[in-house]
Amino acid sequence: MAKAKQRWEITHDREATAMPDILALVMDCGSTNITVSAVDSAGRIVGSATRANGPEPDESGRPSWFVWDLDRIMERIGEASREATANLGDAQIVALAVTTWGADGAPVDGAGQLTHPIVSWQCGRTEDLAASFASIHDPYEAYRVTGYQVLPFNTLLKLIWLRRNVPGALDRAETFMMMPGLISHRLTGEVSIDATSAGTTMAVDLSRRSWAPELLAHADVAPDLFPRWVEPGEVIGGLTSAAATELGLPAGIPVVAAGHDTQFAAVGSGAAPGEAVLSSGTWEILMARTECPALTRELFDGGLIVELDPVPGLTNPQFLMMGSGALEWVRERLYDDIGDRRAAYRQMIEEAQSVPPGCEGLTALPQFQAGSGPSKRYGTGGGLLGLDLQTTRGQIYRAMLEGLALQLRHALDILGQLQASDVGAVRVVGGGSRNALWNQIRADVCGVPVATLEQKEATVMGAAIFAFLGAGVFGSIEEARSAVTVEASYEPSADSAAYQELYGRYSNLLPSLQDYFGAQP
Repeated sequence: MAKAKQRWEITHDREATAMPDILALVMDCGSTNITVSAVDSAGRIVGSATRANGPEPDESGRPSWFVWDLDRIMERIGEASREATANLGDAQIVALAVTTWGADGAPVDGAGQLTHPIVSWQCGRTEDLAASFASIHDPYEAYRVTGYQVLPFNTLLKLIWLRRNVPGALDRAETFMMMPGLISHRLTGEVSIDATSAGTTMAVDLSRRSWAPELLAHADVAPDLFPRWVEPGEVIGGLTSAAATELGLPAGIPVVAAGHDTQFAAVGSGAAPGEAVLSSGTWEILMARTECPALTRELFDGGLIVELDPVPGLTNPQFLMMGSGALEWVRERLYDDIGDRRAAYRQMIEEAQSVPPGCEGLTALPQFQAGSGPSKRYGTGGGLLGLDLQTTRGQIYRAMLEGLALQLRHALDILGQLQASDVGAVRVVGGGSRNALWNQIRADVCGVPVATLEQKEATVMGAAIFAFLGAGVFGSIEEARSAVTVEASYEPSADSAAYQELYGRYSNLLPSLQDYFGAQP
């Protein structure tokens, strides 16, 4: 299984780049769903299919241990690919790209076989290592190099766990690949690790965009365990005949490096310098695309994470915050009389629209940034302040929307300090972008325009941009991003003034709440 880089010469008729019959195929592999999408050069999804995904129980039988079955993942990708491409006619697929979640990977031997199953980010086997990491390395010093907080799912902790508990898995391995690389290897036979996935390992020096040997040493692993480093947009290899049969595609299509889904959502949003990107789902990730920041103790304590952008020279500072999971809590407990989920949300929004800004003194705090970094922050609680016997469920729902917007404003303020300039606008992608009331509250609380996109699948769009780039369809990312179009823009309204006063009270209250929840067992 050679690691040598193979040269690819790709030519493409520039006259045809705007034609809808030039397509990129994106395999967007998420933890809960795998979606294969065919995207044309105008950014339109012309074919798509989804299969459910999820980890498997570990063979040990321990209830908190989970792994990924790569064979099953490939089967799901094959099924979705054949369905997504079944009605494309004479369209030409010029490139494939793979995105997945971060942090997960596995050791692979010279025959291309895993020497240990892929440990899932949901697995609990590394929790004790995360709790005791300070005994082997100062977490803040690790953060200053890697941009990563100490989290149980970090790849570095999995490597340490393997070295201590299954040393033969690493000893027999020729290489270690992350999820996008493992899938690309099945498609091409070539080994690789892309920069954005490597950046999720807690073992990469952000400033050098390469491995941090001093951290890998804790697992008795050297940088040469990893395969060739590829940058997004670089061709990994051609689709093999066997893989092509499984996918229902012609052999030889170039597989272009993409990587960690979050980073490609940022590119796919079309955000310009000075704009922030909010990926809004059960959790929300607020991020920017900037040069590598100075990672201070304040940022470490505030829970900031920094990952590598798909473009060399840029990084993605980001905050992970509670998102629509808080809204689901309201729906499940207060609107359970409405059986249909969509009907319930329509009713929730209708009731919330009649509630004035500030919810007549009711304030929701869905999550508090407590403790040193997100390893503690993720488990902290929230609260409702100002409840009385007249409080309605519509008030509680609107208070949740406002509370989520307040935490967004707090994170935007920190992000602005990091960039030494205020964030001038926010682009929202993901499921949370579809709620117009929430978007307007975001704009009013944050005091900046909030935009949503016509292209709802920002990760797919971002990966397609790099696939087209690798295939020679576009000459630059900037040229490709011209296909990203804004669907709606929400400007701060007359309610914004009231929200500035509310944010002032929230900011004054936050330190005492952080102390309180940080002290909870």
